[in-house]
Amino acid sequence: MKRFLTATTALALTTGIASAEYSLTILHTNDFHARFEPISKYDGPCSAEDNTAGECFGGTARLVNAIEAAKARTNNHILVDGGDQFQGTLFYTYYKGTMAAEMMNMLGYDGMTVGNHEFDDGPEVLASFMAAIDFPILMSNADVSGEPILAGKMAKSTVIERGGERIGLIGLTPQDTDELASPGPNIIFTDPSDAVQGEVDKLTADGVNKIIVLSHSGYGVDQTVAANTTGVDVIVGGHSNTLLGDMERAEGEYPTMIGDTAIVQAYAYGKYLGELNVTFDDDGNVTEATGAPVLIDASVEEDPATVARIAELAAPLDEIRNKVVAQTDQPIGGERDVCRAQVCEMGVLIADAMLERVRDQGIDVAIQNGGGIRASIDAGEVTMGDVLTVLPFQNTLSTFRVDGATLLAALENGVSQVEEGAGRFPQVSGMSFAFDASAEPGSRVSDVMIGGEPLDPAKVYGVVSNNYVRNGGDGYDMFRDAADAYDFGPDLADVTAEYIAASGSYAPFTDERIVVK
Repeated sequence: MKRFLTATTALALTTGIASAEYSLTILHTNDFHARFEPISKYDGPCSAEDNTAGECFGGTARLVNAIEAAKARTNNHILVDGGDQFQGTLFYTYYKGTMAAEMMNMLGYDGMTVGNHEFDDGPEVLASFMAAIDFPILMSNADVSGEPILAGKMAKSTVIERGGERIGLIGLTPQDTDELASPGPNIIFTDPSDAVQGEVDKLTADGVNKIIVLSHSGYGVDQTVAANTTGVDVIVGGHSNTLLGDMERAEGEYPTMIGDTAIVQAYAYGKYLGELNVTFDDDGNVTEATGAPVLIDASVEEDPATVARIAELAAPLDEIRNKVVAQTDQPIGGERDVCRAQVCEMGVLIADAMLERVRDQGIDVAIQNGGGIRASIDAGEVTMGDVLTVLPFQNTLSTFRVDGATLLAALENGVSQVEEGAGRFPQVSGMSFAFDASAEPGSRVSDVMIGGEPLDPAKVYGVVSNNYVRNGGDGYDMFRDAADAYDFGPDLADVTAEYIAASGSYAPFTDERIVVK
């Protein structure tokens, strides 16, 4: 079994003994979500004026220089990604995976794992992306042999050479990707720890003793995998958009050590570049692991050639996204950690917009999954591009009818993984409820009120949601067989934009529709 040694211990053990250490800098990103242009402090679009004023973050043009600067600080490095390059802006809507492939090839990635959003448009778009990239994309915990588009093309792990040493890379994808995205019926997702250990054993048998897992499974699952496996040196994470380090809002140490394994993650949207420096002894034991995410703020200059290329690719999108649709005097909060745990301003806006659009069809309540809310909106003019950044999935309104017992089951599902920040958390309109996260999943919800009356388990209610939720996404299987289902309503982004516009100047708010006990 490998051992993690501090630098001091390693020095004491090797004094007087000839040994060759191997040092590697792991540069990493995750959950980029098509943020090729700079983002605001709210992770949404940042105007050219604000960018010039130094108020923006990220963007591929800055990432070019941040990566080059990081490489200059070491003589041995790799660049890897923790998944979810797809989805999030009009760039993905228009170009699908081709722009991500171009930019990642240009940046010189050495490997990535498959994120759940890489399956948003089915195996076909992922296969096209795979054909265009110059580096391996990996997924260990899935059987793709039954999917003709991917069978024989998707590796579970690979070996790269760097600085005279062989390094094993293993990919890891959310086990519930079939609920989170659209991989189709032919891919079977399996337990992450078992899958990783299986690949570690194969790599170790091949003489590889430096092993990195590229994981899009979340900070919590990464810690579980580290605890339940042997031989993994580093886990480069994603999916939970976790910030690690000693800065404000960090959720843990960078790296987080679980046994012998160093776990890192670098938030999301290209706002940070992870930089982990790892030293190994001859036997592949990690003797030191240090580093920090590097903030990609205005102090990092933009690469002019990349700025020009992105502007060229943005030209077909500008007419759509620059159209001003509304005004708001205050920011509309759509922060991930809020909208997946409690009532949030953006959740109120979207759910109210959905219900208002179909209320005259006998619809009583609206449910919007918190994971479908992808950004906040800054104060001032609201463009269609802003709205599409918040709601990038091209979901349509779905209306259907279920009884009260089914609605209660849906709410229980929605809060069943709140402690994990799961995207199934329900933002609602036309109803209110309370929940206790300390109770067992399945028995957390209480005090459900609809139209001023307690929920009647036997009564049939009209519901509006989005087509993703109605068809069982995020664990809402209870809606799949709903009566009178119609999944082909207007685009949710259009509905939301029109609702804001009708208000004149929208004033964001929250209320007591969701009470956390």
